[in-house]
Formats: sequence, C-alpha cells, structure tokens
Amino acid sequence: MKRFGVIGLGNFGFHVASTLYAEGHEVVAIDQDRDKVQRVQGHSSYAIVGDAANKDFLRGQGIAGMDAVVVSTGERSHLATLITLYLKELKARRIVVKAISEDHGRILEKIGASDVIFPEKDMAIKTAKGLSSPNILEFIPLAEDFSITEAAAPAHYLGKTLIELDLRRRFNVTVIGVKDVLTDHFVPLPPPDYLVKDSDMLVLIGKTADVEQACRKR
Repeated sequence: MKRFGVIGLGNFGFHVASTLYAEGHEVVAIDQDRDKVQRVQGHSSYAIVGDAANKDFLRGQGIAGMDAVVVSTGERSHLATLITLYLKELKARRIVVKAISEDHGRILEKIGASDVIFPEKDMAIKTAKGLSSPNILEFIPLAEDFSITEAAAPAHYLGKTLIELDLRRRFNVTVIGVKDVLTDHFVPLPPPDYLVKDSDMLVLIGKTADVEQACRKR
C-alpha cells in the first residue's frame, strides 16, 4: 500500500483520489471547499478542509512521507505554482501537477514538479487518434515523437508470427507486449514465433507515425 496526497478536489482531483483509494492505497484528500471535502469522504482515507497554500498546514500532513502528491487547483494557476514550490521545499518525493497552459507547465517544471499533466490536451489527442485510427485503443506519447500504443491486430496480421510480420524492419516498430482480451493473459516481450490471434491486442513502441502506419488496415 502506498500513501498519496491529493490537493484540489474538483472533478479531476476527486477521480484521482477515489481511484487511488479504490486501488487500496492510503489517500489524504485536501480542499478549502467543505462541500468538496464531504463529497470525497467515502472515497479517501482522510478528507481534510484546509489551505494547501499554507506551508505549515502542508508540513502537518506529513508530505515528506507520501509516495506522491497530486495538485489540481483548476484555473487558479498561482495556487498550483505556490503549492508546488512549498511541496518541493518540504521534500515531497513526487509532485504531479495539473497545468492550465504550456507556459504554466514550464513554470511548474522549473520550480520542482516531477510530472506536469494536461488532461484536456491528453484526452483530446487520444480521442483524435482513436477517430483517425479506430483500431488504436490506447496511445501514450513519449519524447521526440515516439509513443507506446495498444492496438487491435489488423486482420492481415492474424495467423502470422511476429517474425513473419517483421514489423521492426518494415515499420521501425517493436512489439513489447501482447494481451489476449478473452483471457486477460499478457505476454511481455513475446518471442519471434508468437502467433497473432484475433483476440490479441498488440502493445507497440516506435515513432508515432510509424506505429500508425503499422496499425493501418489494408
């Protein structure tokens, strides 16, 4: 079991807190709004009304002992910035902050955020990828135009081995895992003689454009 702090209990913060709690972790949920705190009480270990922009208050929550702290203060970018600064000074192990713009994200990184996320942008990209390539179910962007993608095996892959498909040579794409959606069995780094079935989801890594090309239907 890990210990997490979630600061800011709007829709994003609420779902982060409730999901972590449902996964069996200890979750300290914090907001100034009493109604939001009451809403999350049954979905967190501790729901606290408090001002996270107060360094002494944060220190009292045992921030340094948490595995990660998630900061989501909505459109109040100045609060997220100040809270991130205090968390860094209190030696929080990992600071995950929701940014409202690219510029805000750069500021957060400079003052010590471990991870900066853009939920609307990330979801928009995933939605667009799903519309553009319907067989792509999951898309995780990486640095320099690379991505990890989970995609249904195209029909012309079925009944062939990975060595026969030769995706690395043809598309500069590597299969790093295969998941059978019927049995939920996952094969990490499948061998070259793995035979692709119609129930398989392929987990691919490579340049995003190359992965999309490899996943296209004929």
